[in-house]
This record gives sequence, C-alpha cells and structure tokens, in this order.
Amino acid sequence: MNWLTKLRLFVHILTWRFTWSRHKLDYKPSKTRSPKFVSAWDAAGKMADGACVFSNGFAGNARCSIFFYAIRDRFIRTGHPKGLTWINNGAQGSRGKVPGTVEELGIPGLMKRYLAGHLETCKAQLRLAERGELELHTLPQGAISLLLEAQTRGEQHLRSKTGVGSFLDPRTGTGSVIHPPGAESFVEADGDALIYTMPQPDVALFNAPYADAEGNIYFKHAATLTENRFSAAAARQKGGLVMAAVSGIIPRSDAEISMPASEVDYIVVNPYNEQTVSVPQHRYWPMFTPACALDTRAAVQRLKFINTFLKITPVRDEIGQRMARLAADTFVKEVPKGSMINIGVGFPEEAVRVLIERGLEETYTFTTEAGSYGGLPAPGIFFGAAIHPQHLESSQDMFHRYQTELEAAMFGFLHVDRQGNVNVSKRGPRLTDYVGPGGLPDIAEGARTLIFVGNWMHGAEYRLEGETIRLIKPGKPKFVDQVPEVTFNGQVGLAAGKKIFYVTEVGLFQLTPEGLTLREVSPGIDVERDILAYFRPGGVGAFRR
Repeated sequence: MNWLTKLRLFVHILTWRFTWSRHKLDYKPSKTRSPKFVSAWDAAGKMADGACVFSNGFAGNARCSIFFYAIRDRFIRTGHPKGLTWINNGAQGSRGKVPGTVEELGIPGLMKRYLAGHLETCKAQLRLAERGELELHTLPQGAISLLLEAQTRGEQHLRSKTGVGSFLDPRTGTGSVIHPPGAESFVEADGDALIYTMPQPDVALFNAPYADAEGNIYFKHAATLTENRFSAAAARQKGGLVMAAVSGIIPRSDAEISMPASEVDYIVVNPYNEQTVSVPQHRYWPMFTPACALDTRAAVQRLKFINTFLKITPVRDEIGQRMARLAADTFVKEVPKGSMINIGVGFPEEAVRVLIERGLEETYTFTTEAGSYGGLPAPGIFFGAAIHPQHLESSQDMFHRYQTELEAAMFGFLHVDRQGNVNVSKRGPRLTDYVGPGGLPDIAEGARTLIFVGNWMHGAEYRLEGETIRLIKPGKPKFVDQVPEVTFNGQVGLAAGKKIFYVTEVGLFQLTPEGLTLREVSPGIDVERDILAYFRPGGVGAFRR
C-alpha cells in the first residue's frame, strides 16, 4: 500500500474521530410532506413506557445511532420512555469507547430488561446489572434470529438442539439468565432439544441507506442486512411500530425497493448515518457491497491499516503468526475445497490472512452470521461485513443455511477442558466480564468440522530459537479441568459426528472418544515439561504424538 493511500486512510480516521458524535435530533427533511417522516426526537416519543424494542445492526455495521441518542435525550428530559425491554442480536456496544451505540441507553430506569446474543461490548448495561438495576439475559444469535421469524407467523417458540449440554440448557446451566439469579429463563428443556422463546417486539428500529419521498426503503449500498425485515414483520404482526433511520432521500426506483412504505411507520433522516463504523453512508465504501470492483488484497490491506492504527485488534507476533499458520494448515487439510464456512473474530481472522497469502481465498465460500455470503470476512471493527460479498441476505436466511450447508467453522476460545468443552462466553467472575455466546452455539450445531484457535496460556512468554519455540515463562493455563461456563459441549459435538480441533502455540489437539489427543507438537515444545505439567487429561494415552 503506497503512502498516498495511507495518508487518505489517516485523514479518514481523523475525520471520523473528530465528528463521530454528530447528530441532529430535531432534523426533518423538507423534500417530502409524507407524515411518515419525523424527527428523531419525535420518533422517540412514539415509544410507550414498558415497550419491548428490537434494534438491528451488527457490531459497527448499520448502527441505530440516531435512535439511541434520541431515546436517551428524551428520557433524560422527560423521564420517558422508561422501563423498556430491549433486544438486539449481535454486539451493539463499544466498551464505552465510541459514542452512538446501545450504551447510550445504559442509564438507570430507561431499560428494565436487556437481552442480546453478545454482551461484552455493552459495558454500560453490564454495570447496571452488576448494581442490580437491570435484568440481563442472553440467547444464541441464531435462536434470536429464528425466533423473530417464528413471531412473524404468530408463533412464540423455537425448538432446537442448539445449546444442548451447554449453560443455555436448564439441566446443565442457567438458561438465558445472567442476572439476577432465579429470574425467569427464556429456555426450557424438551427431551433431546431445547425450547427457546423471547418477548415479541412492540417497536423495531433499523438503519437503512435510503428512502424515497413516499417512504419506500432501499438497502442498496448497505454492508449488512441482519434482522431488518423480520424484526419489522414481527413488530407489525403484534400491531407495533416499525421505524427506520436513513441517510437521505433518493428518487423512487421500483426495481430497487427493499421494503415498501406500507411496512414502515416512521422514518428519520439522519445525514450522519454510517454504512459501517467510520464510513458515512453518503460516501459508502463499495468494497462492502456485491458490486465491488476493488482488488480484494488491496481492500484487506486498507482495513488492516485502519485496525492497526486504531489498535482495535492485537498485533500478532511471530508466535501468533505461527499459530495462525497451523490453524490454516489444519483447515486446508480437513475442510474440502468449495465448502461454505464461517470464520470468527480474533485468531481465526489471522488464519484467513494466511489463506489469502497462499492464494486460497477463492477456494472456499466465506460467510458471516450477519448475512454476508461470499467474499472475505472483514476484520476488526468491520467484523460482520465482508469484502466483495457475492450477495447480502438476512441473518435468518444465513442461520437456515448453517443448519444444512455449513461444512466448517473456526472460532477463538477462552478456556477448554478435558471433556473438550469450550468456554467463549464468560471471561471472568464479574458481570462486567461477561461476553455471551454470540452465534457460536448455532454455528457449531450446524458445522461438520470445528477448529478452535487460542493461546495455550494467558500471559505466557515464548522465545523463538530458529525454527523452534521455547516456553520461557508460564502463564495462567487456558486448558483446565472444568471450564467456567460451557458454551460448546464437546461430548455432544463428538456424539453428533463432528471433527473437533484445538490449535495452540504448543500444538494441535483433536477431541476423540479417548479424550483430547495431541496430534501435532510445535517444534521445540517438550510434551512433559510444557504440556503435561500444566494439563493432564484423565485416562492412559490421552495424548498421542
């Protein structure tokens, strides 16, 4: 990447940083007289106290920022709306670092209950729960998506094998409840499956690129679609409200209408709407759309530059890069060419980088749970979108695909235990450390091959000596006798016939009927000193060379 491109990206980042809190709550367009168009302040006033609200968007993609700002401002000024039940699927917070996220609503009294698939970024809500001021729940992202779809048909339950044997299963965990203990769960056991439910939204909020003067909505130039259509349909099925935020008004084009005006009650025009984090919709980046003509590798370099500059994702040292290569090697060996796959955030992104370096990006069909099909998963702050996807679809459609078409998935992990169970949902004992399951339970249920990638120890130090690796300072083991929370049940996965691998700095493990088996040892690692001294599974011969 040349210096001019780097300079432009640097200017882009600075412009975003110094303008990222812009919003006009009283803005209303003059180009239309349709009563559907209202200011953000007025839209917030349409919400009744105690309503159930669903907000769309995925991480930094299509954030409902203007609604978050308006609801917060109205509550502070008037005390209303209050006591809301709030639901969103993918992560919508920023760990308190960036304005315009769902954390704007993390003030006492505004919410009474919060349910999401991923909670780690929503520190404001987690702090409220820790103080006893908010009821907190989680469900897998696929379950949330498919429950919305069921609600459009007037159904309130989803029966699924997703999550059996995990913390979501009332027989082995707490169900949906995170806090307070004893709250009513949205999960019930039913034989060899679970029954999921959740409140049906009274209000659906989503961010879309454009509307025309009559109120028709256009998704062209979006980076993700997530649950836009189905949350809107679920709210309307209940007799509720559907409200969209768009970046501007464009001429009507019947062939491009994504949602007709009849399916939307109110529209807020927010000139500061983003396509994805840092990218204004009115200057959208084609790389995130199916019509992209930009070279894929050039796009990857641009996004890596931004993530590195913002220090959003860790800079991997040579040890981490070797682990990524081992993950990529395992992936190429175990996953058939042409397969549809899902790649998680963190170390799996590094493995994808290795695949790109080897020219294998066209060998597999990458997908994201946000609905990007094809292309390459976007890293870091852009996670959920894809570089030059073949097409965009709803999260509901993607999770249906995962049930029948998904060949493999790659995830990070926090802990692994001797039964092959994996924890990705609970980082520590405090509520503010809680992560949530994300889409892992649903994706792992559908995938035939699972590859978990993560550090052997937290805080360990290694030294490279030529081609060998030396563990010179042990850290806190991440392979433990029992994980703090079972997000994925290894024995259930094994019984379902899945191939399950765990990639670390010290080598490659596979879950077999005999236990965790060491398939490959990294050069320089001593099995007895560096592995068995810290983690020794039960059973003779549990590890094999």
